[in-house]
Amino acid sequence: MPLYRPSELKNFLIENGVSPKKVLSQNFLIDGNVLKKIIHVANIQPSELILEIGPGPGALTEQLLNSQASVIAVEKDRDLCRLLPRLSEHPGALKVCQADIMDFPIHDTLKSLLKNQQKAKVVANLPYHLTTPILEKIVPMRDTLSKVVVMVQDEVARRFTAKPGTSDYSSFTVFLNYYADCHYAFQVKRNSFHPAPKVDSAIVVLDLKQPPKVSDETRFFNLTRTAFQMRRKMLRRSLIGVYPKETIVYALEQLNMDPHTRPEQLSLEQFVELFETLERAISQK
Repeated sequence: MPLYRPSELKNFLIENGVSPKKVLSQNFLIDGNVLKKIIHVANIQPSELILEIGPGPGALTEQLLNSQASVIAVEKDRDLCRLLPRLSEHPGALKVCQADIMDFPIHDTLKSLLKNQQKAKVVANLPYHLTTPILEKIVPMRDTLSKVVVMVQDEVARRFTAKPGTSDYSSFTVFLNYYADCHYAFQVKRNSFHPAPKVDSAIVVLDLKQPPKVSDETRFFNLTRTAFQMRRKMLRRSLIGVYPKETIVYALEQLNMDPHTRPEQLSLEQFVELFETLERAISQK
């Protein structure tokens, strides 16, 4: 039964005494064309291992299984979780886990299932209230994941894929670009869901990569977050809480950066250069 058809989904939910829960950000896809496009941009291959976060009633899960992928479906909603095993026609093709993804041992679970240097993919319609913390958790997992394909709010997708010098560019954009090549795949209109949310959505594709080498990742991301907390101020002022003013001015001069530079003007590579110059200057004092 193709649950991407509105009438089929509604009948399915009624028959099983289930309804979308607002507290879990549940908006179920009812557009078969969108599902096909997700499978296409995710480049699903037979026998690939896919982690699906928040599968809901299973419309996307069904498409993943039809692509001959193996799926680990992590669903917090107990009512929906008990209904997902119906989708698996082949033993072992679908593993359903009733859990909060923020508590689920993603890395260890994938490691135990992957063989011969294989990597898994994440394909998911993320719960919108947890988009950022979920991505913070999974994008550093390059040793087990090759690609992350997620549905997020459209305005959030544009921030994730923003370019330096634009108003949407943020410290989280820098964070994502540190771990992945990010691109905006396509928009999904709000009427493609039941119930329809108040905003449009979009698919973002993150191809995980070897991050640039920095001497201390924790301090590096502290620098980028601090810089964007006062994004309208010049770096020589916004970073004073992290480095002495004279050190900041010295680092900008060493890199031939305009002393009036603001955080949204710097690319990931420039942030790395600035950080390493600042760290060297501090260590030499």
